[in-house]
Amino acid sequence: MKASLLCALAAGCAAGNPSSYFDNAGRTDVGTGGIRRIEIDTPKGKFHVWTKRVGNNPSLKVLTLHGGPAATHEYFEVFDTHLPAAGIEYYYYDQLGSAYSDQPDEPSLWTIERFADEVEQARKALGLNKGNFVLLGHSWGGILALEYALRYPGNLKGLVISNMMASIPAYNEYARTVLMPQMDQKALAEILALEKSGQYENPRYEDLLLPNFYVHHILRMPAEQWPDPVLRAFAHLNRKIYVPMQGPSEMGASGVLEKWDRTADLKKIQVPALVIGARYDTMDPKHMEWMSKELPKGRYLYCSNGSHLAMYDDRETYFGGLIGFLKSL
Repeated sequence: MKASLLCALAAGCAAGNPSSYFDNAGRTDVGTGGIRRIEIDTPKGKFHVWTKRVGNNPSLKVLTLHGGPAATHEYFEVFDTHLPAAGIEYYYYDQLGSAYSDQPDEPSLWTIERFADEVEQARKALGLNKGNFVLLGHSWGGILALEYALRYPGNLKGLVISNMMASIPAYNEYARTVLMPQMDQKALAEILALEKSGQYENPRYEDLLLPNFYVHHILRMPAEQWPDPVLRAFAHLNRKIYVPMQGPSEMGASGVLEKWDRTADLKKIQVPALVIGARYDTMDPKHMEWMSKELPKGRYLYCSNGSHLAMYDDRETYFGGLIGFLKSL
């Protein structure tokens, strides 16, 4: 284990009494293990989203935003290995439409703006405020976190953008000019042919993507060793939301997100921010480093052995840097 991570963990343990971290006094979620279903008001009525609190720290509370869109919080469960020892309170949260939350069949709800409003409603219900609230978004969750920071800047103590670029057009260009040329060209040709004919549900499509793309850029482990939280999150992906927003292709993004670009707005975000990139990511690590320099109070964490799920395949770097940033706020 790297010295930086050991130091971060030791600092966290020294900073607070373990008994206070697990103190549930006054909490309304004691009888449910920290789980709360929060009512969300939408243009199509009221629904409920699932959240779970871990720990107790009045000055540092991290709300996690999972990727997808419409994956689940489950792949964040590796946080349980690291954040409690550092004394950090954190929240798992399934966005509306994801497996643990309500899943209304209302296509008009799947917009960036409505999801950002949902996060604000969740924040209020959980009692998070500028003195303690850190928003951590990964992948699609990073888009949502940036949108939230631009819409509600007065509510945040800190921001973490993990493995997400600030522009979908730039991401698509990176996939086309960098990632695709690195692939086995015979396999890529077959993948693109299947896409052209709309055969996204053909088992052959996933059979080609797994060894030729996923294990290189999503999670750099043999597929048979992928951790259970990751497998559950992928198995629970709600494609009725994922496809309209992200698009059906794994070689780039389309749908609702196709033209999303916040590169010109990064300078407006005034809170301390950490951008996490990885060498083998589906996202361009140089772009993410550039983002950290555009953010007025930005920092960059580079996971030299990591991919899109760097919290698994470059775990010590990821959590050493993340915990260090959170403890500095």
